[in-house]
Amino acid sequence: MSKHVVATVAELLPGGRKLVTVKGRPIAVFNLGGEFFGLMNRCPHQGAALCAGDLTGLMTADTPGEYRMSRPGEIIRCPWHGWEFDVRTGQSWCEPSRIKAKQYPVEITAGDALVKGPYIAETIAVAVEEDYLVVEV
Repeated sequence: MSKHVVATVAELLPGGRKLVTVKGRPIAVFNLGGEFFGLMNRCPHQGAALCAGDLTGLMTADTPGEYRMSRPGEIIRCPWHGWEFDVRTGQSWCEPSRIKAKQYPVEITAGDALVKGPYIAETIAVAVEEDYLVVEV
């Protein structure tokens, strides 16, 4: 697997998301309180763009009518049919045993670590075939 720089840490504030394309793949990158996660930007149900969905929390109830919200901002809801996926794992909350959004690892790397060489520049052979008149003004 190859690594690709997609943004600076400062570009993606906590609670934010950014759509990037890496090797032709649309990937939604999320910042959950300083932790970064990547999911394929396609709902595995019918292909909607997950990045366009609402970030919400997990709603649970011990008894009817008594609801409790947990994990705020960690669940992405598909904008087409409301299927929900855990941003941290890609796991579906609609069919957890069968459906999962593809997850991509995201890491923070210091800028000085990215610029270490040595780098080899690609060179192209150049030949001059004619002489030209140049006027200086």
